[in-house]
Amino acid sequence: MANRWAGFSVVGDVVTMVDCEIPDGENEPIVIIADDTWKLQAGDRPSAYHVMYRRCSNYLKENGITKAFVKASALTMGSTKLAHLTSAELRGVIISAAAAQCDVRAIPKALISRTYGNRKVDEYLQDDVFWDENTTGRALRKNSREAVMIVIAVRSGK
Repeated sequence: MANRWAGFSVVGDVVTMVDCEIPDGENEPIVIIADDTWKLQAGDRPSAYHVMYRRCSNYLKENGITKAFVKASALTMGSTKLAHLTSAELRGVIISAAAAQCDVRAIPKALISRTYGNRKVDEYLQDDVFWDENTTGRALRKNSREAVMIVIAVRSGK
C-alpha cells in the first residue's frame, strides 16, 4: 500500500506544501496529489500562526499523511534580517503542527546536495527531464520542486 508524505518549504510568510503518494516500487515515480501555497493571514502574528497551525495539522490528519519533511533553516552569510527570523518562526509552526499528526523531519538543503546524486539541489530543480522521470500525477509548479526534492532524497535513503 502506498504511503502519503508531504514536503514543505517556507519563504517569508508563504508555505509551499506538496502532498505526495509514495508508491511501493522504489523506481516508480512519486505521485503528486496536491501542490498548494498557504499564505499567512495579515494582522496579529500569533493569531495568524494559530490559524496556520490548525490548517497544517488538519490537512495532514484529514489526508492520512504519515511523514512530513520541511526544508530546514540555513545559515546565511552576513547579518540576519528580520525576514529570515519571521520565516523561521513560521517554519517552526509548520514543524510543530506536522509533529502533532505524523513523523516529521527538518532537512537542510545542503545535506541533500551532499548526499543525493551527483549534482547540487539547484541543478536538479532546473532539470525538467529529472522531474518528468521522478514525478507523475498533478502538475508540479517549478517553485514547489524544492519541497518535493526533500521527499525524493529521503525516499532514496540518502
